[in-house]
Amino acid sequence: MLLKLLREQAPESAGVVFDTEGPTERHLAFEAYKAQRPPMPEALAAQLPDIQEVVRGLRLPLVAEPGQEADDLLGSLAVQAERAGFDVVLVTADKDMCQVVGPHIRLYDSMRERWTGEAEVRERFGVPPAAVPEVLGLMGDSVDNIPGVPGVGEKTAKLLVAEFGSIENLLARLPEVTRPRLREALAAHAEQARLSRTLATIRTDLPIAFEPETFRRLPPDLAALATLFRGLGFSRLLEATAQGELPGLPAGRAS
Repeated sequence: MLLKLLREQAPESAGVVFDTEGPTERHLAFEAYKAQRPPMPEALAAQLPDIQEVVRGLRLPLVAEPGQEADDLLGSLAVQAERAGFDVVLVTADKDMCQVVGPHIRLYDSMRERWTGEAEVRERFGVPPAAVPEVLGLMGDSVDNIPGVPGVGEKTAKLLVAEFGSIENLLARLPEVTRPRLREALAAHAEQARLSRTLATIRTDLPIAFEPETFRRLPPDLAALATLFRGLGFSRLLEATAQGELPGLPAGRAS
């Protein structure tokens, strides 16, 4: 997937962001955060070091910070890069990242080859990108075990945020909610809605610096990749390195 992306999109700059082991700020705020997820399969976990070595061999920066989720690192780097004048593409299928979309920040789902800009976010959530955490705070997210408000589904959450603008405005104007059961649920679970919004909010203010030169594409380290591919038995990629080429990398840029 990474080689295909580099070949077809040919970014001038690129990097790969990883999660790290251990609890994150969200786990500390809400013990049940992602608690329903099974652990990573041992066979996949065993491959992570090799995956990271491939990234290093491609001479792409590998970003990871203890205690921080990859999404927050992506969001913080994206906002900084946009401020620095870059057009930013986040390669992810995670709907939470829709809140980071902006005039110069888009999402790309490489599996579905689908692009998401501001118009697509509005079409999907019925609100601008900045209001996406408000919708997620009301409807919750079963993938991350974010509770939301019981009885409030995606359709209702979208309509409420489109009408009231935010969870705080909604809670301040509860008498205007005409459905009694919905009004009661919102009143009874106000703090849960606020917590859910916080859990669903991607941080864009982490103290991690975006250095343009760090992310600028460099020729791959073919010697290191050849050693790695030989050990892994990747014959096709090993042959490509022997010829001074790799799928997804421009010819003549080998080192």
